[in-house]
Amino acid sequence: MSERIANRRIRLLVVCFALVFAVSLGRAVWVQALQHDRLAAMASTQRRETIEIPAGRGTIYDRTGEPLAIGEQATTVYADPRNIADAQKAASVVGRTLGLDPSKLYQSLKDRSKGFVYVQRKADPAKAEALTKRDIPGLGFYPEELRAYPQGTVAAHVLGFAGTDNRGLDGLERALDKTLSGRAGSETIVKDPFGRAIDVVTSRPERAGRNVTLTIDHQIQANAEQVLAATVKRFKARGAAAIVMDPRTGAILAMANYPTFDANAFGKASPEARRNRAVTDAYEPGSTFKIVTIAAALEDNVVTPASKFTLAPTIRVADRVIHEAESRGTERMTVKEILSKSSNVGTITIAQLLGAGELSSWIDRFGFGKPTGIDYPGESRGLVLPLEQWSGSTIGTVPIGQGIAVTPLQMVSAYATIGNGGVRRTPYLVEKVGSRKARVPAGRRVVSTATAQRMMAMFRGVVVEGTGTEAAVPGYTVAGKTGTAQKAERGRYVRKYVASFVGLVPAKKPRLAILVMVDEPRGNIYGGVVAAPAFRDIARFDLQYLEVLPDAPETKPALTAAAGPPNQ
Repeated sequence: MSERIANRRIRLLVVCFALVFAVSLGRAVWVQALQHDRLAAMASTQRRETIEIPAGRGTIYDRTGEPLAIGEQATTVYADPRNIADAQKAASVVGRTLGLDPSKLYQSLKDRSKGFVYVQRKADPAKAEALTKRDIPGLGFYPEELRAYPQGTVAAHVLGFAGTDNRGLDGLERALDKTLSGRAGSETIVKDPFGRAIDVVTSRPERAGRNVTLTIDHQIQANAEQVLAATVKRFKARGAAAIVMDPRTGAILAMANYPTFDANAFGKASPEARRNRAVTDAYEPGSTFKIVTIAAALEDNVVTPASKFTLAPTIRVADRVIHEAESRGTERMTVKEILSKSSNVGTITIAQLLGAGELSSWIDRFGFGKPTGIDYPGESRGLVLPLEQWSGSTIGTVPIGQGIAVTPLQMVSAYATIGNGGVRRTPYLVEKVGSRKARVPAGRRVVSTATAQRMMAMFRGVVVEGTGTEAAVPGYTVAGKTGTAQKAERGRYVRKYVASFVGLVPAKKPRLAILVMVDEPRGNIYGGVVAAPAFRDIARFDLQYLEVLPDAPETKPALTAAAGPPNQ
Protein backbone atom coordinates (compact mmCIF):
# COMPACT_ATOMS: atom_id res chain seq x y z
CA MET A 1 0.00 0.00 0.00
CA SER A 2 1.42 3.43 -0.91
CA GLU A 3 2.08 6.08 1.66
CA ARG A 4 -0.42 8.37 -0.06
CA ILE A 5 -3.29 5.91 0.36
CA ALA A 6 -2.38 5.26 3.99
CA ASN A 7 -2.46 8.97 4.83
CA ARG A 8 -5.86 9.33 3.14
CA ARG A 9 -7.31 6.57 5.30
CA ILE A 10 -5.84 8.08 8.43
CA ARG A 11 -7.38 11.45 7.58
CA LEU A 12 -10.76 9.75 6.91
CA LEU A 13 -10.58 7.96 10.27
CA VAL A 14 -9.74 11.23 12.02
CA VAL A 15 -12.71 12.92 10.35
CA CYS A 16 -14.99 10.04 11.46
CA PHE A 17 -13.74 10.32 15.03
CA ALA A 18 -14.22 14.07 14.88
CA LEU A 19 -17.81 13.67 13.67
CA VAL A 20 -18.59 11.11 16.40
CA PHE A 21 -17.08 13.39 19.03
CA ALA A 22 -19.00 16.38 17.68
CA VAL A 23 -22.30 14.45 17.75
CA SER A 24 -21.61 13.16 21.27
CA LEU A 25 -20.64 16.59 22.47
CA GLY A 26 -23.75 18.12 20.93
CA ARG A 27 -25.95 15.42 22.50
CA ALA A 28 -24.32 16.00 25.88
CA VAL A 29 -24.84 19.75 25.62
CA TRP A 30 -28.49 19.22 24.57
CA VAL A 31 -29.20 16.79 27.40
CA GLN A 32 -27.41 18.71 30.14
CA ALA A 33 -28.37 22.20 29.12
CA LEU A 34 -31.75 21.94 27.44
CA GLN A 35 -33.27 18.76 28.94
CA HIS A 36 -31.74 18.97 32.39
CA ASP A 37 -34.86 19.99 34.32
CA ARG A 38 -37.16 17.49 32.62
CA LEU A 39 -34.78 14.56 32.98
CA ALA A 40 -33.87 15.47 36.55
CA ALA A 41 -37.57 15.48 37.47
CA MET A 42 -38.04 12.15 35.73
CA ALA A 43 -35.07 10.64 37.55
CA SER A 44 -36.36 11.94 40.85
CA THR A 45 -39.80 10.49 40.14
CA GLN A 46 -38.30 7.12 39.34
CA ARG A 47 -36.18 7.14 42.51
CA ARG A 48 -38.63 8.75 44.93
CA GLU A 49 -42.19 7.88 45.85
CA THR A 50 -44.59 9.36 48.40
CA ILE A 51 -46.94 6.86 50.01
CA GLU A 52 -49.97 7.84 52.08
CA ILE A 53 -50.23 5.98 55.37
CA PRO A 54 -53.94 5.72 56.30
CA ALA A 55 -54.85 6.55 59.86
CA GLY A 56 -56.41 3.90 62.05
CA ARG A 57 -60.19 4.30 62.18
CA GLY A 58 -61.71 4.69 65.63
CA THR A 59 -63.44 1.73 67.25
CA ILE A 60 -67.19 1.80 67.88
CA TYR A 61 -68.21 0.26 71.20
CA ASP A 62 -71.59 -0.58 72.70
CA ARG A 63 -72.59 0.78 76.10
CA THR A 64 -70.90 -2.16 77.88
CA GLY A 65 -67.56 -1.71 76.12
CA GLU A 66 -68.10 -4.50 73.61
CA PRO A 67 -66.55 -3.60 70.21
CA LEU A 68 -69.07 -3.36 67.38
CA ALA A 69 -66.77 -1.99 64.66
CA ILE A 70 -62.99 -2.40 64.71
CA GLY A 71 -59.92 -2.08 62.50
CA GLU A 72 -58.04 -5.24 61.60
CA GLN A 73 -54.48 -5.27 60.28
CA ALA A 74 -54.11 -5.74 56.54
CA THR A 75 -51.39 -5.13 53.91
CA THR A 76 -51.90 -3.46 50.57
CA VAL A 77 -49.73 -4.80 47.74
CA TYR A 78 -48.92 -2.55 44.79
CA ALA A 79 -46.53 -2.61 41.81
CA ASP A 80 -44.55 -0.38 39.49
CA PRO A 81 -44.87 -2.21 36.13
CA ARG A 82 -41.84 -0.32 34.76
CA ASN A 83 -39.67 -2.22 37.22
CA ILE A 84 -41.24 -5.65 36.67
CA ALA A 85 -38.66 -7.60 34.65
CA ASP A 86 -40.89 -10.57 33.78
CA ALA A 87 -44.57 -9.68 34.10
CA GLN A 88 -45.82 -13.18 33.32
CA LYS A 89 -43.60 -14.86 35.92
CA ALA A 90 -44.41 -12.19 38.51
CA ALA A 91 -48.16 -12.58 37.90
CA SER A 92 -47.89 -16.32 38.38
CA VAL A 93 -46.01 -16.03 41.69
CA VAL A 94 -48.23 -13.26 43.06
CA GLY A 95 -51.41 -15.07 42.00
CA ARG A 96 -50.42 -18.30 43.76
CA THR A 97 -49.35 -16.50 46.93
CA LEU A 98 -52.32 -14.14 47.29
CA GLY A 99 -54.95 -16.38 45.74
CA LEU A 100 -55.61 -14.09 42.76
CA ASP A 101 -56.17 -14.74 39.07
CA PRO A 102 -52.71 -14.62 37.36
CA SER A 103 -54.21 -13.75 33.97
CA LYS A 104 -55.83 -10.58 35.33
CA LEU A 105 -52.66 -9.68 37.21
CA TYR A 106 -50.60 -10.08 34.06
CA GLN A 107 -52.70 -7.50 32.22
CA SER A 108 -51.89 -4.94 34.94
CA LEU A 109 -48.23 -5.82 35.44
CA LYS A 110 -47.29 -5.71 31.75
CA ASP A 111 -48.61 -2.18 31.24
CA ARG A 112 -45.39 -0.15 31.47
CA SER A 113 -47.20 3.11 30.80
CA LYS A 114 -48.18 3.16 34.48
CA GLY A 115 -45.92 3.70 37.43
CA PHE A 116 -48.39 2.49 40.06
CA VAL A 117 -51.07 -0.21 40.09
CA TYR A 118 -52.80 -1.95 42.95
CA VAL A 119 -52.16 -5.68 43.13
CA GLN A 120 -54.50 -6.23 46.09
CA ARG A 121 -56.01 -3.78 48.57
CA LYS A 122 -56.04 -4.92 52.17
CA ALA A 123 -54.58 -8.37 51.56
CA ASP A 124 -54.19 -10.97 54.26
CA PRO A 125 -51.06 -9.91 56.24
CA ALA A 126 -49.68 -13.47 56.40
CA LYS A 127 -49.96 -13.93 52.64
CA ALA A 128 -48.44 -10.53 52.00
CA GLU A 129 -45.54 -11.40 54.30
CA ALA A 130 -44.95 -14.59 52.33
CA LEU A 131 -44.89 -12.55 49.13
CA THR A 132 -42.27 -10.13 50.49
CA LYS A 133 -39.93 -13.06 50.99
CA ARG A 134 -40.05 -13.77 47.25
CA ASP A 135 -38.21 -10.43 46.78
CA ILE A 136 -39.80 -9.56 43.43
CA PRO A 137 -38.45 -6.24 42.09
CA GLY A 138 -41.23 -3.74 41.33
CA LEU A 139 -43.57 -4.87 44.13
CA GLY A 140 -44.31 -2.67 47.14
CA PHE A 141 -46.19 -3.10 50.40
CA TYR A 142 -47.75 -0.81 53.00
CA PRO A 143 -49.97 -1.45 56.03
CA GLU A 144 -53.67 -0.64 55.91
CA GLU A 145 -56.65 -1.21 58.13
CA LEU A 146 -59.61 -3.41 57.22
CA ARG A 147 -62.92 -2.40 58.83
CA ALA A 148 -64.55 -5.37 60.51
CA TYR A 149 -67.75 -5.95 62.46
CA PRO A 150 -67.16 -8.72 65.01
CA GLN A 151 -70.86 -9.01 65.91
CA GLY A 152 -71.86 -9.71 62.31
CA THR A 153 -75.49 -8.73 61.80
CA VAL A 154 -75.93 -7.23 65.27
CA ALA A 155 -76.76 -3.52 64.96
CA ALA A 156 -75.72 -3.56 61.28
CA HIS A 157 -78.38 -1.00 60.34
CA VAL A 158 -77.26 1.34 63.10
CA LEU A 159 -73.54 1.02 62.40
CA GLY A 160 -73.73 1.10 58.62
CA PHE A 161 -70.38 0.30 57.02
CA ALA A 162 -67.10 1.73 55.73
CA GLY A 163 -65.78 1.10 52.22
CA THR A 164 -62.41 0.01 50.88
CA ASP A 165 -60.89 3.42 51.59
CA ASN A 166 -62.16 3.23 55.19
CA ARG A 167 -64.63 6.03 54.55
CA GLY A 168 -68.07 5.70 56.10
CA LEU A 169 -70.71 4.97 53.49
CA ASP A 170 -73.84 4.41 55.58
CA GLY A 171 -75.29 4.62 59.08
CA LEU A 172 -73.20 5.97 61.95
CA GLU A 173 -70.01 5.09 60.06
CA ARG A 174 -71.03 7.81 57.61
CA ALA A 175 -72.48 10.27 60.13
CA LEU A 176 -69.37 10.07 62.34
CA ASP A 177 -66.83 9.72 59.53
CA LYS A 178 -64.78 12.80 60.46
CA THR A 179 -64.63 11.73 64.08
CA LEU A 180 -63.67 8.13 63.30
CA SER A 181 -61.28 8.77 60.39
CA GLY A 182 -58.43 10.64 61.98
CA ARG A 183 -55.66 12.09 59.76
CA ALA A 184 -53.57 10.12 57.27
CA GLY A 185 -49.76 10.18 57.41
CA SER A 186 -47.22 9.90 54.60
CA GLU A 187 -43.73 8.63 53.75
CA THR A 188 -41.42 9.68 50.93
CA ILE A 189 -39.07 6.81 50.09
CA VAL A 190 -36.01 6.41 47.84
CA LYS A 191 -35.89 3.31 45.67
CA ASP A 192 -33.06 1.51 43.92
CA PRO A 193 -33.17 0.84 40.14
CA PHE A 194 -35.17 -2.31 40.83
CA GLY A 195 -37.94 -0.43 42.65
CA ARG A 196 -36.94 -1.58 46.13
CA ALA A 197 -37.14 0.91 49.00
CA ILE A 198 -33.70 1.79 50.36
CA ASP A 199 -34.36 4.89 52.47
CA VAL A 200 -37.14 7.05 53.97
CA VAL A 201 -36.53 10.72 53.17
CA THR A 202 -39.47 12.37 54.96
CA SER A 203 -42.40 11.11 56.98
CA ARG A 204 -45.50 12.51 58.64
CA PRO A 205 -47.09 10.32 61.31
CA GLU A 206 -50.76 9.48 61.02
CA ARG A 207 -53.26 10.45 63.71
CA ALA A 208 -55.74 7.75 64.65
CA GLY A 209 -59.47 8.49 64.70
CA ARG A 210 -61.36 8.80 67.96
CA ASN A 211 -63.32 5.96 69.49
CA VAL A 212 -67.08 6.21 69.90
CA THR A 213 -69.31 4.58 72.52
CA LEU A 214 -72.98 4.03 71.70
CA THR A 215 -76.08 3.70 73.83
CA ILE A 216 -76.79 0.38 72.06
CA ASP A 217 -76.46 -2.73 74.22
CA HIS A 218 -75.33 -5.64 72.05
CA GLN A 219 -77.23 -8.18 74.16
CA ILE A 220 -80.51 -6.26 74.03
CA GLN A 221 -79.93 -5.57 70.34
CA ALA A 222 -79.21 -9.21 69.49
CA ASN A 223 -82.29 -10.40 71.37
CA ALA A 224 -84.53 -7.88 69.58
CA GLU A 225 -83.16 -9.01 66.21
CA GLN A 226 -83.79 -12.65 67.08
CA VAL A 227 -87.39 -11.94 68.15
CA LEU A 228 -88.05 -9.96 64.97
CA ALA A 229 -86.67 -12.74 62.77
CA ALA A 230 -88.90 -15.30 64.48
CA THR A 231 -91.96 -13.02 64.20
CA VAL A 232 -91.42 -12.36 60.50
CA LYS A 233 -90.95 -16.05 59.83
CA ARG A 234 -94.04 -17.02 61.84
CA PHE A 235 -96.36 -14.55 60.10
CA LYS A 236 -94.61 -14.61 56.71
CA ALA A 237 -94.27 -10.83 56.91
CA ARG A 238 -92.44 -8.55 54.53
CA GLY A 239 -90.33 -6.98 57.27
CA ALA A 240 -90.28 -5.62 60.80
CA ALA A 241 -88.66 -3.07 63.10
CA ALA A 242 -88.21 -2.79 66.85
CA ILE A 243 -86.86 -0.03 69.10
CA VAL A 244 -85.95 -0.23 72.77
CA MET A 245 -85.57 3.18 74.39
CA ASP A 246 -84.95 4.50 77.89
CA PRO A 247 -87.81 7.03 78.33
CA ARG A 248 -85.94 8.79 81.13
CA THR A 249 -83.00 9.82 78.94
CA GLY A 250 -83.85 9.12 75.29
CA ALA A 251 -81.00 6.60 75.00
CA ILE A 252 -81.65 3.93 72.34
CA LEU A 253 -80.71 0.51 73.71
CA ALA A 254 -81.71 -1.37 70.58
CA MET A 255 -82.78 -0.50 67.05
CA ALA A 256 -83.50 -3.70 65.15
CA ASN A 257 -84.71 -4.38 61.62
CA TYR A 258 -85.63 -7.37 59.53
CA PRO A 259 -84.51 -8.29 56.93
CA THR A 260 -80.96 -7.68 58.09
CA PHE A 261 -77.45 -8.09 56.68
CA ASP A 262 -73.86 -8.78 57.69
CA ALA A 263 -71.91 -5.52 57.63
CA ASN A 264 -68.74 -7.50 56.83
CA ALA A 265 -70.28 -8.35 53.45
CA PHE A 266 -72.40 -5.26 52.85
CA GLY A 267 -71.80 -5.40 49.11
CA LYS A 268 -73.80 -8.62 48.88
CA ALA A 269 -76.84 -7.17 50.68
CA SER A 270 -79.78 -5.68 48.82
CA PRO A 271 -80.88 -2.08 49.43
CA GLU A 272 -84.04 -3.53 51.01
CA ALA A 273 -81.99 -5.45 53.56
CA ARG A 274 -79.74 -2.46 54.35
CA ARG A 275 -82.61 -0.03 55.00
CA ASN A 276 -83.01 1.12 58.59
CA ARG A 277 -86.82 0.97 58.71
CA ALA A 278 -86.91 2.32 62.25
CA VAL A 279 -85.94 5.81 61.10
CA THR A 280 -86.55 5.89 57.33
CA ASP A 281 -89.91 4.14 56.86
CA ALA A 282 -93.12 6.10 57.32
CA TYR A 283 -96.30 4.08 57.85
CA GLU A 284 -99.89 4.71 58.86
CA PRO A 285 -99.85 3.89 62.58
CA GLY A 286 -103.48 2.96 63.12
CA SER A 287 -104.71 2.83 66.70
CA THR A 288 -101.34 3.46 68.35
CA PHE A 289 -101.84 7.06 67.20
CA LYS A 290 -104.87 7.39 69.47
CA ILE A 291 -102.38 8.45 72.15
CA VAL A 292 -102.43 11.97 70.66
CA THR A 293 -106.22 12.37 70.56
CA ILE A 294 -106.83 11.04 74.07
CA ALA A 295 -103.88 12.82 75.71
CA ALA A 296 -104.84 16.13 74.06
CA ALA A 297 -108.46 15.83 75.21
CA LEU A 298 -107.36 15.06 78.77
CA GLU A 299 -104.83 17.92 78.84
CA ASP A 300 -107.39 20.39 77.47
CA ASN A 301 -109.97 19.19 80.01
CA VAL A 302 -112.34 18.17 77.24
CA VAL A 303 -112.81 14.73 78.87
CA THR A 304 -111.72 12.69 81.87
CA PRO A 305 -110.97 8.95 81.89
CA ALA A 306 -114.44 8.41 83.37
CA SER A 307 -116.36 10.50 80.80
CA LYS A 308 -119.07 8.38 79.16
CA PHE A 309 -120.32 8.34 75.59
CA THR A 310 -123.12 6.43 73.89
CA LEU A 311 -121.50 5.09 70.75
CA ALA A 312 -123.18 3.63 67.68
CA PRO A 313 -121.28 0.93 65.74
CA THR A 314 -120.49 3.44 62.98
CA ILE A 315 -119.99 7.17 62.64
CA ARG A 316 -120.42 9.43 59.61
CA VAL A 317 -117.80 12.12 59.08
CA ALA A 318 -118.49 14.27 56.03
CA ASP A 319 -118.78 11.85 53.13
CA ARG A 320 -117.31 8.85 54.95
CA VAL A 321 -118.82 6.20 57.22
CA ILE A 322 -116.23 4.79 59.63
CA HIS A 323 -116.67 1.40 61.32
CA GLU A 324 -115.22 -0.29 64.34
CA ALA A 325 -112.58 -2.97 63.77
CA GLU A 326 -114.99 -5.57 65.13
CA SER A 327 -118.79 -5.58 64.85
CA ARG A 328 -120.78 -4.52 67.91
CA GLY A 329 -124.05 -2.89 68.80
CA THR A 330 -124.60 0.54 70.33
CA GLU A 331 -122.69 0.72 73.61
CA ARG A 332 -122.00 3.20 76.36
CA MET A 333 -118.25 3.50 77.01
CA THR A 334 -115.96 5.56 79.19
CA VAL A 335 -112.84 7.15 77.74
CA LYS A 336 -110.82 4.43 79.46
CA GLU A 337 -112.90 1.76 77.72
CA ILE A 338 -112.66 3.59 74.39
CA LEU A 339 -108.87 3.29 74.63
CA SER A 340 -108.72 -0.27 75.99
CA LYS A 341 -111.18 -1.57 73.37
CA SER A 342 -109.59 0.62 70.68
CA SER A 343 -112.90 2.11 69.62
CA ASN A 344 -112.63 4.10 66.39
CA VAL A 345 -116.05 5.65 66.84
CA GLY A 346 -115.26 6.72 70.39
CA THR A 347 -111.89 8.23 69.47
CA ILE A 348 -113.42 10.21 66.58
CA THR A 349 -116.19 11.44 68.86
CA ILE A 350 -113.57 12.79 71.30
CA ALA A 351 -111.58 14.32 68.41
CA GLN A 352 -114.68 16.20 67.24
CA LEU A 353 -115.07 17.67 70.71
CA LEU A 354 -111.42 18.68 70.64
CA GLY A 355 -111.65 20.32 67.21
CA ALA A 356 -109.50 20.07 64.09
CA GLY A 357 -107.31 23.05 64.89
CA GLU A 358 -106.48 21.89 68.38
CA LEU A 359 -105.84 18.32 67.26
CA SER A 360 -103.46 19.55 64.55
CA SER A 361 -101.62 21.60 67.14
CA TRP A 362 -101.22 18.56 69.40
CA ILE A 363 -99.91 16.42 66.56
CA ASP A 364 -97.15 18.97 66.12
CA ARG A 365 -96.54 19.18 69.87
CA PHE A 366 -95.97 15.42 70.07
CA GLY A 367 -93.32 15.74 67.35
CA PHE A 368 -95.04 14.20 64.34
CA GLY A 369 -94.28 15.59 60.90
CA LYS A 370 -90.71 16.57 61.79
CA PRO A 371 -87.46 14.76 62.65
CA THR A 372 -86.98 13.63 66.24
CA GLY A 373 -83.43 15.03 66.20
CA ILE A 374 -81.70 11.67 66.63
CA ASP A 375 -77.97 11.63 65.80
CA TYR A 376 -78.44 9.33 62.83
CA PRO A 377 -78.53 10.25 59.10
CA GLY A 378 -81.49 9.94 56.77
CA GLU A 379 -84.32 10.31 59.27
CA SER A 380 -87.75 10.68 57.69
CA ARG A 381 -90.13 13.44 58.75
CA GLY A 382 -93.19 11.29 58.20
CA LEU A 383 -96.22 12.79 56.48
CA VAL A 384 -98.63 15.13 58.24
CA LEU A 385 -101.12 17.26 56.33
CA PRO A 386 -101.07 20.93 57.38
CA LEU A 387 -104.38 22.09 58.82
CA GLU A 388 -105.24 24.17 55.77
CA GLN A 389 -105.22 21.01 53.65
CA TRP A 390 -107.60 19.03 55.88
CA SER A 391 -110.82 17.94 54.24
CA GLY A 392 -114.16 17.41 55.98
CA SER A 393 -113.36 13.75 56.66
CA THR A 394 -109.82 14.31 58.01
CA ILE A 395 -111.13 14.76 61.56
CA GLY A 396 -112.47 11.22 61.23
CA THR A 397 -109.33 9.55 59.85
CA VAL A 398 -106.30 11.20 61.47
CA PRO A 399 -107.43 10.63 65.10
CA ILE A 400 -107.43 6.86 64.47
CA GLY A 401 -104.08 6.86 62.66
CA GLN A 402 -105.21 6.96 59.03
CA GLY A 403 -104.22 9.63 56.50
CA ILE A 404 -101.05 10.31 58.46
CA ALA A 405 -97.64 8.64 58.25
CA VAL A 406 -95.14 8.34 61.09
CA THR A 407 -91.83 6.59 61.67
CA PRO A 408 -91.32 3.92 64.33
CA LEU A 409 -88.90 6.28 66.08
CA GLN A 410 -91.46 9.09 66.24
CA MET A 411 -94.06 6.73 67.65
CA VAL A 412 -91.88 5.19 70.36
CA SER A 413 -90.76 8.73 71.31
CA ALA A 414 -94.39 9.77 71.83
CA TYR A 415 -95.00 6.85 74.20
CA ALA A 416 -91.69 7.48 75.96
CA THR A 417 -92.91 11.03 76.60
CA ILE A 418 -95.93 9.67 78.47
CA GLY A 419 -93.72 7.18 80.33
CA ASN A 420 -91.41 10.00 81.39
CA GLY A 421 -94.16 11.96 83.12
CA GLY A 422 -95.02 14.06 80.05
CA VAL A 423 -91.45 15.23 79.30
CA ARG A 424 -90.08 14.43 75.85
CA ARG A 425 -86.42 13.43 75.54
CA THR A 426 -84.57 13.59 72.23
CA PRO A 427 -83.60 10.05 71.21
CA TYR A 428 -79.87 9.52 70.75
CA LEU A 429 -77.36 6.78 69.90
CA VAL A 430 -73.93 8.28 70.69
CA GLU A 431 -73.04 8.14 74.37
CA LYS A 432 -69.37 9.22 74.24
CA VAL A 433 -66.76 10.40 71.76
CA GLY A 434 -63.41 9.42 73.17
CA SER A 435 -63.76 10.01 76.90
CA ARG A 436 -66.13 12.97 76.50
CA LYS A 437 -69.86 12.42 76.95
CA ALA A 438 -71.99 13.55 74.05
CA ARG A 439 -74.25 16.56 74.62
CA VAL A 440 -77.88 15.58 74.95
CA PRO A 441 -80.60 18.24 74.57
CA ALA A 442 -82.68 19.05 77.62
CA GLY A 443 -86.16 17.57 77.90
CA ARG A 444 -89.29 19.42 76.77
CA ARG A 445 -92.63 19.13 78.54
CA VAL A 446 -95.47 18.04 76.26
CA VAL A 447 -98.26 17.21 78.71
CA SER A 448 -98.64 17.61 82.44
CA THR A 449 -97.60 14.95 84.91
CA ALA A 450 -101.26 14.40 85.80
CA THR A 451 -102.23 13.74 82.18
CA ALA A 452 -99.27 11.39 81.73
CA GLN A 453 -100.30 9.43 84.83
CA ARG A 454 -103.91 9.12 83.65
CA MET A 455 -102.72 7.95 80.23
CA MET A 456 -100.47 5.34 81.85
CA ALA A 457 -103.39 4.03 83.89
CA MET A 458 -105.53 3.68 80.78
CA PHE A 459 -102.71 2.05 78.81
CA ARG A 460 -102.42 -0.51 81.59
CA GLY A 461 -106.07 -1.32 81.01
CA VAL A 462 -105.29 -2.09 77.35
CA VAL A 463 -102.92 -4.87 78.47
CA VAL A 464 -104.98 -6.13 81.41
CA GLU A 465 -108.36 -6.37 79.73
CA GLY A 466 -108.20 -4.80 76.28
CA THR A 467 -106.65 -5.58 72.91
CA GLY A 468 -103.09 -5.97 74.23
CA THR A 469 -103.34 -8.86 76.68
CA GLU A 470 -100.66 -10.79 74.73
CA ALA A 471 -98.15 -8.10 75.71
CA ALA A 472 -98.36 -8.94 79.43
CA VAL A 473 -95.03 -9.79 81.08
CA PRO A 474 -95.34 -12.01 84.18
CA GLY A 475 -94.11 -10.20 87.27
CA TYR A 476 -94.37 -6.72 85.76
CA THR A 477 -97.01 -4.12 85.02
CA VAL A 478 -97.22 -3.22 81.33
CA ALA A 479 -98.86 -0.22 79.65
CA GLY A 480 -99.27 0.06 75.91
CA LYS A 481 -101.43 0.15 72.82
CA THR A 482 -102.05 -2.09 69.83
CA GLY A 483 -102.28 -0.88 66.26
CA THR A 484 -103.55 -2.46 63.05
CA ALA A 485 -103.41 -0.21 60.00
CA GLN A 486 -104.48 -0.91 56.45
CA LYS A 487 -101.90 0.13 53.85
CA ALA A 488 -102.59 2.50 50.99
CA GLU A 489 -101.14 2.07 47.51
CA ARG A 490 -101.69 4.56 44.67
CA GLY A 491 -104.22 6.42 46.78
CA ARG A 492 -106.34 3.38 47.61
CA TYR A 493 -106.43 1.12 50.63
CA VAL A 494 -105.43 -2.47 49.82
CA ARG A 495 -105.60 -5.74 51.70
CA LYS A 496 -102.18 -5.27 53.28
CA TYR A 497 -101.60 -4.27 56.88
CA VAL A 498 -99.09 -3.03 59.42
CA ALA A 499 -99.40 -4.57 62.88
CA SER A 500 -97.79 -2.80 65.82
CA PHE A 501 -97.57 -2.55 69.58
CA VAL A 502 -95.95 0.23 71.61
CA GLY A 503 -95.56 -0.18 75.34
CA LEU A 504 -93.92 0.92 78.57
CA VAL A 505 -92.57 -1.35 81.29
CA PRO A 506 -92.66 -1.47 84.28
CA ALA A 507 -95.78 0.67 84.05
CA LYS A 508 -95.46 1.91 87.63
CA LYS A 509 -92.03 3.43 86.90
CA PRO A 510 -91.11 2.94 83.24
CA ARG A 511 -87.55 1.91 82.45
CA LEU A 512 -88.20 0.90 78.85
CA ALA A 513 -90.30 2.13 75.95
CA ILE A 514 -90.53 -0.59 73.30
CA LEU A 515 -92.06 -0.53 69.83
CA VAL A 516 -92.60 -3.49 67.52
CA MET A 517 -93.84 -2.87 63.97
CA VAL A 518 -94.52 -5.77 61.57
CA ASP A 519 -95.02 -4.96 57.89
CA GLU A 520 -97.55 -7.00 55.92
CA PRO A 521 -98.10 -10.04 58.16
CA ARG A 522 -100.10 -12.85 56.61
CA GLY A 523 -102.80 -14.94 58.20
CA ASN A 524 -103.41 -12.93 61.34
CA ILE A 525 -102.98 -9.18 60.88
CA TYR A 526 -103.85 -7.67 64.26
CA GLY A 527 -101.31 -5.86 66.39
CA GLY A 528 -102.53 -7.61 69.51
CA VAL A 529 -101.75 -11.01 67.99
CA VAL A 530 -98.74 -10.28 65.77
CA ALA A 531 -96.75 -7.51 67.50
CA ALA A 532 -97.80 -7.76 71.16
CA PRO A 533 -96.17 -11.19 71.75
CA ALA A 534 -92.94 -9.91 70.19
CA PHE A 535 -93.07 -6.92 72.56
CA ARG A 536 -93.54 -9.35 75.46
CA ASP A 537 -90.53 -11.46 74.47
CA ILE A 538 -88.28 -8.44 74.02
CA ALA A 539 -89.42 -6.83 77.28
CA ARG A 540 -89.10 -10.02 79.32
CA PHE A 541 -85.49 -10.55 78.27
CA ASP A 542 -84.54 -6.89 78.73
CA LEU A 543 -86.02 -6.62 82.21
CA GLN A 544 -84.17 -9.70 83.39
CA TYR A 545 -80.95 -8.69 81.68
CA LEU A 546 -81.06 -5.20 83.22
CA GLU A 547 -82.02 -6.72 86.59
CA VAL A 548 -85.15 -4.59 86.92
CA LEU A 549 -87.07 -5.72 89.98
CA PRO A 550 -90.62 -7.02 89.36
CA ASP A 551 -93.33 -4.52 90.29
CA ALA A 552 -96.21 -7.03 90.15
CA PRO A 553 -94.83 -10.18 91.80
CA GLU A 554 -98.33 -11.61 92.20
CA THR A 555 -98.45 -12.12 88.43
CA LYS A 556 -95.09 -13.89 88.26
CA PRO A 557 -95.18 -17.62 87.36
CA ALA A 558 -92.92 -20.30 88.75
CA LEU A 559 -89.25 -19.39 88.29
CA THR A 560 -87.69 -20.72 85.09
CA ALA A 561 -84.26 -20.29 83.55
CA ALA A 562 -84.08 -17.18 81.45
CA ALA A 563 -83.13 -17.71 77.84
CA GLY A 564 -79.68 -16.35 77.05
CA PRO A 565 -79.04 -13.88 74.27
CA PRO A 566 -78.72 -15.36 70.78
CA ASN A 567 -74.97 -14.84 70.53
CA GLN A 568 -74.15 -16.77 73.71
